[in-house]
Amino acid sequence: MSGGKWVGQSVKRLEDRRLLTGRGGFIANVEIANLHHAAILRSPHAHADIRRLDVSAALAMAGVIAVLTGEDVRQRSDPFMNITGPVPYWSCAVGTAHFVGEPVAVVVARDRYLAEDALDAIEVDYEPLPAVVDQEAALAPNAPILHDNLGTNLAVRRRFSFGDVDRAFAEADLVVRERYRFPRYSHFPMETYGILASWDAASGLLTVRANFQGPFIIHTVMARALRLRQNRVRVIVPGDIGGGFGLKSSMYPYMVLLALAAMKAGVPVKWIEDRREALTASSSHADRVTYMEAAVRKDGTVLALRTRNIDNVGAYIRTPEPADLFARFSAMTGAYRIRDVALDLSAAMTNTSLTGPVRGYGGHPLYFALERTMDTIAARLGMDPAELRFRNFIGAGEFPYTTATGGEYDSGNYPECLRRLLALARYDELRARQRAARAEGRLFGIGLATIVDPCVTNIGYITLAKSPEERTQRRAMSGSGDVGTVRVDPSGDVVVLATSVPQGQGHETIIAQIVADELGVPIERITVHAEVDTLASVWSITTGSYSSRFSSVGSSAYAMAARQVRAKAVKIAAHVLEVAEEDVEWKDGAAVVRGAPHTALALRAIAGIAHWNQTSLPAGMEPNLQATYAFNLPTSRPPLDDDRANTQNVYGFGAELAVVEVDRASGVVRVLEYYTVHDCGTVLNPAHVRGQVQGAAVQGISGALWEQMRWDESGQYLTASLQDYLMPTAMEAPDIGMDHVETPSPNTVLGSKGIGEASSMAAPVTVANAVADALAPLGIPVTSLPLWPDTVWRMLKEAQGP
Repeated sequence: MSGGKWVGQSVKRLEDRRLLTGRGGFIANVEIANLHHAAILRSPHAHADIRRLDVSAALAMAGVIAVLTGEDVRQRSDPFMNITGPVPYWSCAVGTAHFVGEPVAVVVARDRYLAEDALDAIEVDYEPLPAVVDQEAALAPNAPILHDNLGTNLAVRRRFSFGDVDRAFAEADLVVRERYRFPRYSHFPMETYGILASWDAASGLLTVRANFQGPFIIHTVMARALRLRQNRVRVIVPGDIGGGFGLKSSMYPYMVLLALAAMKAGVPVKWIEDRREALTASSSHADRVTYMEAAVRKDGTVLALRTRNIDNVGAYIRTPEPADLFARFSAMTGAYRIRDVALDLSAAMTNTSLTGPVRGYGGHPLYFALERTMDTIAARLGMDPAELRFRNFIGAGEFPYTTATGGEYDSGNYPECLRRLLALARYDELRARQRAARAEGRLFGIGLATIVDPCVTNIGYITLAKSPEERTQRRAMSGSGDVGTVRVDPSGDVVVLATSVPQGQGHETIIAQIVADELGVPIERITVHAEVDTLASVWSITTGSYSSRFSSVGSSAYAMAARQVRAKAVKIAAHVLEVAEEDVEWKDGAAVVRGAPHTALALRAIAGIAHWNQTSLPAGMEPNLQATYAFNLPTSRPPLDDDRANTQNVYGFGAELAVVEVDRASGVVRVLEYYTVHDCGTVLNPAHVRGQVQGAAVQGISGALWEQMRWDESGQYLTASLQDYLMPTAMEAPDIGMDHVETPSPNTVLGSKGIGEASSMAAPVTVANAVADALAPLGIPVTSLPLWPDTVWRMLKEAQGP
């Protein structure tokens, strides 16, 4: 294939032959000399002082060479820095444990079995303390305080107002208000955390191999905690990672903990997280309570929103938290033309495990409240929910569009997406089926959600946790760049050095498609190397795989690096052929003289000259044929003095529809049909897009119906195994009807946007709206998730009365 046609094709994944034949290079497969293994002792208490910790019996066991304790951690490292202030968060409990599963000690032994056995020999004397697990309870007077030095469980509170909110509410014909609760659930990658740390005392170099997904700003955080210079901390990320969904950006405390264990033991140490540890103490999004009010005209126009969000971020603030509150700040009004907005955003610390970035970070609870509110408005006005959305959409001719909170939406056609969705789902027929079902007494519901998909984090957004005055006292933060390197070897074949740390998304395939198009070479001649080594790779602090960056900034960096290689090749060819550079064009992998198609030099010949005959190059030109390009988006600026901020950089869109039926006898919700229409700009690989949407939709449906992390009132964790934490299987996954609208982004080189997160944000509320529609004849509101059978059954019983 040639002529720039690889992009847009469903090219089969190049990495699958390796992965499907068991030849993937995962962290658990890494072996080095004298490798030892670690096991972690964890707190059984939600809140307890550690009065005594005796490791002598463990150290006396054959094969055990070291035990790292909280006191070691305090002496050898510093608390992790964070944006909010002096929350004393180390990689291990120091003096007090604050949640069930918090590390208390680490055993290093000859093998994992010995290390696990030695955990039982450690004696710990705990003094239990009162615990609190609910964020509103944690902020109540007389609540147990987690960190005495703070005197409060409130981690941060910021209030914002844009436009004239009070006037809008005063002029409204209708005010709709509700309290919503969005639960906490995990994202469950198949491969758990894995770390191998080794310390070279002679050189002072620490090497940490880990399936860490970035962002690499965490490299700075780790180095500071370890009291090492950054160039003494070498992080190597293998080319294969078995899923991440954001969770593996939060594994850095374990990277520091294992580094300290390796330093103390004097041997390389490996730790692979087991599934119970992953469920108990890895990461998840924050659960949120939202109080939302909407001011509405009787024609359905939404004039204003007042929102109060209270996040539960767990026992400490772990960087980048409390970013969950601010990650979608620029899209707080979703797809709608709402100009007056008041926000009251808080994060509370509780005796639960810690939170952090996940797929759709901050978007699930935002859209759960906003899209439930839109359906409630439609119901109160007797209007079809689709019609209400059409009346409030930002129009296709209004882009680029600046939102009330400062978001700079780049492109879109929201009405067209919804029209296609309604046609795809045969909406009128569905409503006819609903009328027939209700006539039979069945609970049949249709749910809609239309959401903006903000992609490519602007690192400056986290500073919204500080007031404008406080921000002036710090260095400004901005940017979202990524780096790509393209190298043509002496034989004319191409190597791409990727820093996108893929976790199964197929980056190698799409990078090869992009570079093949730009250089006009067969895809088989391109090798993509995906391992990242902070001492050898070219990277930036925003490098990593998160916030749907790859298809936007990543793809742009690789395309621009290839274009620079192509431009250099044209210069070399013009010099050798003794023609003006502007008389040479690039066509099908060769530099061709315009008007003389037989006078040309193929890339292979140009590469040979660049490597083998360096003195023949144009004067002043560097030998070799390669380029590294760091791509950034100019829209990625610090927040303004009035707090408006473009917290993301490109904005996709998703319209989703679910059809459900609720069983009156059992409360079971069955998803009968599911449809989605997306706009992710230019589609780079349709098969990959389809896979991302299917996975995200099932993940979101699961959040609506099954998954939840739960603690009892004392802080004991209740869902530490797959017997208690409900995960869907292929049997529960519905068929998904899908279509796409393409409005290319003007901000990226290829016009592409993100696609992997939209449905994970939209599906929970789409299903919730469908269930609310099914239950509407009974007057039952849906204000929280998950909608377990017993939950719905109780709702039905309460509606029926005694």
